[in-house]
Amino acid sequence: MNKQEIEISIDDVILKGILSIPTNPLALVIFAHGAGSSRLSPRNNYVAEVLNKAGLATLLFDLLTEKEDFEFENRFDIPLLTKRLIDVTKWIKDNEDLKDLNIGYFGSSTGSASAIIAATKILEDIKALVSRGGRPDLAKDYLSKLKSPTLLMVGGNDDVVIDLNEEVFNQLNCEKKLEIIPDATHLFEEPGALEKVAELAKDWFLMYLI
Repeated sequence: MNKQEIEISIDDVILKGILSIPTNPLALVIFAHGAGSSRLSPRNNYVAEVLNKAGLATLLFDLLTEKEDFEFENRFDIPLLTKRLIDVTKWIKDNEDLKDLNIGYFGSSTGSASAIIAATKILEDIKALVSRGGRPDLAKDYLSKLKSPTLLMVGGNDDVVIDLNEEVFNQLNCEKKLEIIPDATHLFEEPGALEKVAELAKDWFLMYLI
């Protein structure tokens, strides 16, 4: 496993990331975290480790700089976050060691909306998408355009987000699945909840990325 801290230059700012590449990677998953989170999110890092063990490369990166993150409204600036995600995806496609790998997105919270919009703008590049406790409803104008096979995961006790994801699910025209994790809340902190999320994500990406 080659795991390294990287810096990506985008729009005259430097975005920090963690790039993990197993030997002979099968594909690559880019994480788009939610508002107030970062590449250091313990939940996303756990999921990334499960994907790595299955042979998938992962990139966790900060969509905002530390200075930008202090401005609360930036955390919900979906167009800005989406542009950053698209630019980082293009950076991957220009990387000699990674450019031939199929790419998937793993979005959480507001990052799910950015992942959906980005996937509709670079249709040929994003082969699968997974949302964990996401707000895909914030991408409502793009849902019908999404072509990437999409897995929506929501905690069984996260009532408001369940309703939002059910509405989104009905608007999607792509290959799709909605998984409700029993007894889990929004952060999937309950015993076994995050493990279930990681296994479902792994299976989805292995099905559609390779």
